[in-house]
Amino acid sequence: MFSDTQTRLSWKQRGLFVTLGLGLALGQAPFNLSFGYFLILPFFFWLLQQFPNGRMGFGAGWWMGVGYFALLFTWVIEPFLVDAAVTGWMAPIALAAMASGFALFYAVPTYLACRIWFQHPSRIFGFIFLFITAEYIRSYLWTGFPWGHLSYAFIDMPFIQITSVFGIHLSLSIFLLALSLPVTLGLRPRDGAVWMLVIFGLLSVFGGIRQLGEHPNHSSDTTVRLVQPNAAQHLKWRPEYRERFYARQLLYTQAGVTDRPDIIIWPETAIYYPYKDGSPELQQIADAAGPSSSVLAGIVRWTDSTPRNTAIYLDPAGGISAIYDKHHLVPFGEFVPFGEQLSGLGLRPLVDTVANFSAGAGPQVIKGGNVPDFLPLICYEAIFPHNTMMDGTRAEWIVHITNDAWFGTFSGPFQHLAQTRMRAIEQGLPIARVANTGISAMIDPFGRITHRIELGEENWMDVKLPAPLPKTFYAIWGDWPLVLVLALLLAFALFPQGFIRNSTDNS
Repeated sequence: MFSDTQTRLSWKQRGLFVTLGLGLALGQAPFNLSFGYFLILPFFFWLLQQFPNGRMGFGAGWWMGVGYFALLFTWVIEPFLVDAAVTGWMAPIALAAMASGFALFYAVPTYLACRIWFQHPSRIFGFIFLFITAEYIRSYLWTGFPWGHLSYAFIDMPFIQITSVFGIHLSLSIFLLALSLPVTLGLRPRDGAVWMLVIFGLLSVFGGIRQLGEHPNHSSDTTVRLVQPNAAQHLKWRPEYRERFYARQLLYTQAGVTDRPDIIIWPETAIYYPYKDGSPELQQIADAAGPSSSVLAGIVRWTDSTPRNTAIYLDPAGGISAIYDKHHLVPFGEFVPFGEQLSGLGLRPLVDTVANFSAGAGPQVIKGGNVPDFLPLICYEAIFPHNTMMDGTRAEWIVHITNDAWFGTFSGPFQHLAQTRMRAIEQGLPIARVANTGISAMIDPFGRITHRIELGEENWMDVKLPAPLPKTFYAIWGDWPLVLVLALLLAFALFPQGFIRNSTDNS
């Protein structure tokens, strides 16, 4: 397919790799066509062995990444369309820039694998080592952005439960190694398919046993009310609408005379007025909740002339028992990275279009009082595994409040929900998720949705909080085992002779 003298991809070959990237993106929500991974990735590994040089590898990885991220990130245009007359022109530029930039995390590992490694199967081992390393870097670089990690495509498959042991990065390396077997072992397609079925079958057995053996339907005695006001983003802050949405939340809070919930959860920035101590509106919310229900709600509060994205926790008596400030802010949404430098380059108008929020101190477990202690996450924070890793007291559940109205209705809310579900699996903790426009859901500690309020629906729902599981291996050790596996991958890549000899002897 590639000649030894070829130095760059033809347009036909570029189209092939864009198509492969699009196919990978179809594995993510809302399409969930993850079965395509079992064809696309082995085919890519086969092509990887044929690239004659690093430049060809870079082009293949970049074009595949462009196809993947262009479809995955289509939701990024939605915030620019809220005020389309002013910012709509930026939407295609933002999507193109993000797809092109994040494609480098696919291109560089492919380039280095082709440039450094030549001997089969060392190139594939080298690529997997570099790719997992690049994805890990993507999770942390410039505050990180691990959105669209390939492992999320398997969220509804039993073998995804392995992330409770290894987390998303190490689990993905295991998946990639299994999918590369037909190429690394030089197997016929039929034999390679058998090996993949055996490995994923064993992982599925593990996942099934884990879910059956821990009494997955067991619920605690805590009743949680999810309040979804469905406030469209282009209307949410208008004076003629914000009081209406606030009143809707009050109505849902006081609904039901008997069997009152223990806690009522409002979404991110659900309270439209700025936070002030002793505000009469806070007492109004407490009165609507009643004497036996606490309330967690999102609000903007100002400190030192800068805003903070905050969750306030009202106890059943109406007092503020905890305040949590979002600590992992959204770049170009809640702050502009290198804002001073950009302003110096004449981009002050761009910097000024973004509210400069202040970050909180970090994750914190809130003492629930009348409910089990919980870890609050606000919007974007749920896409980061390390935001749920606590060194001290372990929470008994997680509360995720968000305003997914920014993401539109096509893909963003569904992808965000899938990533939140993965946090439940990693930690073995249930998650109560409340989104402004949806999807609000109760998620059990196996990442399964037990109850949900659909996208674009205004509603409330009382649900029992599932009981937590014992602390998972991943919650204890985090990503430290990943270091060992990456070292082993690098050893296989650098010294493949023993592996090749053994596989030859067994053939």
